[in-house]
Amino acid sequence: MARVVLITGGNLGDVKTRLRTAQRMINDQVGIVLRCSHRYKSRPWGFSADEEFSNQVLEVDTDLSADEVLDAVQSIEHELGRNREEEARIKTETGAPYSSRMIDIDILFYDDLVLESPRLTIPHPLIEERDFVLAPLCELMKSRKHPVSGKTMEELRTELLSKHESEVIGNE
Repeated sequence: MARVVLITGGNLGDVKTRLRTAQRMINDQVGIVLRCSHRYKSRPWGFSADEEFSNQVLEVDTDLSADEVLDAVQSIEHELGRNREEEARIKTETGAPYSSRMIDIDILFYDDLVLESPRLTIPHPLIEERDFVLAPLCELMKSRKHPVSGKTMEELRTELLSKHESEVIGNE
């Protein structure tokens, strides 16, 4: 068994219902969801949009490999309405690196694995830059150490907040 930490989120449509559905699907297709954070509302990060995001961190026990987890969560995203082609079109049109989306599921950690492949980087390379990730991570595992930096989630969040204002608006 491996312990995988995922973040789910979105800002289009009924995100609250979609995140609950994603959690059930993850439990069925990836592994047992052991714990989940509150949902955190945040402003868009890396682009402009009127709709706020809602994000939630899930800790999951899985028998799947990291690549199999990626396949499973991408399948769940597709089933829940994510359209990567439309997102790519919008990003090309606007020049922004990100766009609004129905659902997004990212792998943050897979045990203490450090992996960089054309398909997948673990731990997620932008954890340290995103308070909408660090806030729910700190709720669940503030003492967890990042396998590359060796810093705890709490230390990473403190460092981030000393440099930048948080995009987190609150939790639900």
